[in-house]
Amino acid sequence: MKKRLVSTLLVAAMCVTALAGCGSSGTDEGNSSDAAATDGTEEETPSVGSDTVVGADDASTVLKWAIWDAKTATYWEAVAQAYVDKNPDVRIEMTDLGSADYQTVLSTELSGSGSDFDVVTIKDVPGYATLVSKGVLEPLTDRIEADGVDLSLYNGMTEQVTVDGELYELPFRNDFWVLFYNKDLFDEAGVDYPTNDMTMEEYDALARSVAKEGFGDEQVYGSHYHTWRSAVQLFGVLDGEHTILDGNYDFTKPYYEMVKAQEEDGICRTYIDTNASQLHYSAAFSEGNTATMNMGTWFISTLIPALASGEYDSELCGNWGIVKYPHPEGVEAGTTIGQLTSLAIPTVSDQKDAAWDFIKFAGGEEGAAAVASTGAFPAIMSDEVVDSIASMDGFPTDEASKEALQTATVYLEAPYDPNVAEINTILDTYHKDIMNGDISIDEGIAKMNDEVSALK
Repeated sequence: MKKRLVSTLLVAAMCVTALAGCGSSGTDEGNSSDAAATDGTEEETPSVGSDTVVGADDASTVLKWAIWDAKTATYWEAVAQAYVDKNPDVRIEMTDLGSADYQTVLSTELSGSGSDFDVVTIKDVPGYATLVSKGVLEPLTDRIEADGVDLSLYNGMTEQVTVDGELYELPFRNDFWVLFYNKDLFDEAGVDYPTNDMTMEEYDALARSVAKEGFGDEQVYGSHYHTWRSAVQLFGVLDGEHTILDGNYDFTKPYYEMVKAQEEDGICRTYIDTNASQLHYSAAFSEGNTATMNMGTWFISTLIPALASGEYDSELCGNWGIVKYPHPEGVEAGTTIGQLTSLAIPTVSDQKDAAWDFIKFAGGEEGAAAVASTGAFPAIMSDEVVDSIASMDGFPTDEASKEALQTATVYLEAPYDPNVAEINTILDTYHKDIMNGDISIDEGIAKMNDEVSALK
């Protein structure tokens, strides 16, 4: 068995500097929109307010675009350059508003009279709900219908952010959840690899079959759940019959029971230990003793370069793969949850037609190709996009991993609702209480039901 001992210093460093979660956006610890919106890392952004410019100085049209993490997320400039190459009379000026407080800063900008943005990026659904309620976004439905934009290409995501029949954003990027696994651990256990069509019961049995009790480098965890609520609770929305907006969360009970039973049996690390040690999911997987881990595709753009640079030991986690997300019985394989990054037009823009032309390009198949060329995941996952991502140096060469990039339906972690931020806060609170063992699963769900229902 390969040695899996990682130095305390390395693990500590990774826990401190590792991606902030797909990070919680500040409204929902289980909302991974930061990671979905960036390259999987959350770094300090010293360039807040700085501009990145693409296009000629004498261009007849100048579009101002609000973004974040300009220096670390290369897809912004890639899409802008692809558009300018096709439209040389356009110059695009990207203003970095920073990652941590992006939605707050953007809301403040658009609520005042001084904003001159023509295109803005929407980072998460709570932020979208706030901007829609403020009336600062231009409705796009008429433009979408007039230009024949095929919303079916977005796998049902646009329906989940439609407000009273109007769509105020067009999807640009979408990271979705898959199951990462360590092939070496399965080989050593003599257990078949995960497949692209596993029910929750099959996934649970698989995690249990590869887990191994032991001390130090002999311990193998069959599964790992990060501390976000989404890593546990949102298995329950995959049937398409439930969302986090329901007001009744009895449907989450089987998944809490599954994870708590795995904790009790030593199949996975406990929430208490993971939270107390500030163990990041990247550190958990790179230690080489985690057989499977449910996580978003944003981790791919961290895992590949970290292995290439030697930051992660290839002997520990270099032989990895992905498969489609486990699903409840009767649900189509490839059904998963995701995080949406979208583009919108502020009502204050005096170049709405030009802004729409850019958004239509960026959110369309040409823009998707530009995003995929950087290793990031666009909102449209065409065959060409899948081939582009799967051909990246460092991406697993097995066909199952490539097939895992094809989704059937993507349910947003948080669909649109005027109260989505408050709902997230309530659910996060009692998720933590359940996972900490402060209250029982039944008690925690009852609290969720009572408090969210009171918002309705």
